[in-house]
Amino acid sequence: MFGRRRFLLGAGLSAAGVLAGRLALPRLLRQDPPRALTDEQSDFVAGCLDGVDRAAIWDVHAHLLGLGKGTECFVSDRMRSHVHPIQRFQFDVYLASAGFTPDTEDRDYLDRVAELQGLGNAPGRVMLMAFDMVVDEEGYEQREQSSFHTPNAYALEAATTHAEVEAIASIHPYRVDAPERLRAAVLAGARAVKWLPGAMHIDPASPLCEPFYSVMAELGVPLITHAGAEAAVASAFEHYGDPRRLLSPLEQGVTVVVAHCASLGDAEGESAFSRFMTLMDDPTWEGQLFGELSAMTQVNRCGDPLRTVLERTELHPRLLNGSDYPLPAVDPLVSTLRLRQMGYITADERRLCNGVYRRNPLLFDLVVKRCLRVDGVGFAASAFETRRHFV
Repeated sequence: MFGRRRFLLGAGLSAAGVLAGRLALPRLLRQDPPRALTDEQSDFVAGCLDGVDRAAIWDVHAHLLGLGKGTECFVSDRMRSHVHPIQRFQFDVYLASAGFTPDTEDRDYLDRVAELQGLGNAPGRVMLMAFDMVVDEEGYEQREQSSFHTPNAYALEAATTHAEVEAIASIHPYRVDAPERLRAAVLAGARAVKWLPGAMHIDPASPLCEPFYSVMAELGVPLITHAGAEAAVASAFEHYGDPRRLLSPLEQGVTVVVAHCASLGDAEGESAFSRFMTLMDDPTWEGQLFGELSAMTQVNRCGDPLRTVLERTELHPRLLNGSDYPLPAVDPLVSTLRLRQMGYITADERRLCNGVYRRNPLLFDLVVKRCLRVDGVGFAASAFETRRHFV
């Protein structure tokens, strides 16, 4: 009996500890408001960006989020309910790291991202992504299956009201009026289209996408699409992340930018990253297929994928940098200590990057990538001068 009581007491204390950590960690990760850099940090950033056209630095992967407070955005009940503790925990961490509580107005988040961009690199732009709902094969919206939703109208409004912002639309290709929505979004100023296939229930190889691809190719609109495994939100169809499924838009003339260089997950027993690199090595797709660097400094991606794309200098003109904000603001995701231990950055660079992080996590993502080196070689300036791909 004594042993059983000790066991139950220990289990109860353990559960209480987990719950306390679950409740406390998001608060500990909450970011302070953006602040101007110190003189030393400003000099460091200037050195990091030396040789790069700062006006041409467009962050090609940042999220525009909202809870429906003043906008038509929403986040699914699964991500906000304690019945789904993992998704709720992720949601709380993202929210806290972006500096806010569940009571924050949606446009306060937008204002904060614009302020971070303005303080960090005012001549450049941050490209904020809309996020469409799940749509079934009959063309009907499935709100209850959608992790979150940011309407195109809100992203386009953000680009109109904030000089630091460009808009990326998100249009589900199964919509009956998808081609018309695309034309309207581009006419209103959208620079690209964003998909997260597994979470949005989009099979890039489906014939249902073909009318949409035809208009994308006609208009010259790039597709920024996730490939490989998805870690940030629930993904119902992981196999849709197989990079080979992107042959369909490529064959129809669409410019495809693969988020995170497909640096997580497997596809039919082969790493998604390996399949992505095979496509990149095919000369057929040179000038049409690109890789994108967001999240690649995170602890779960900074091994072989990051080292490989650093070493493959011939591919640097086909790489585009993005931050995946607000994820750079989530302290545990990017470990500068780990980057230092792996030889990517120096001890002094780590110290200075950490100082930038505490004042501007969006700028931190940019400067840490400018510091990365393998055998003295870092990413070419062209990987950061991304504006040319969208104008």
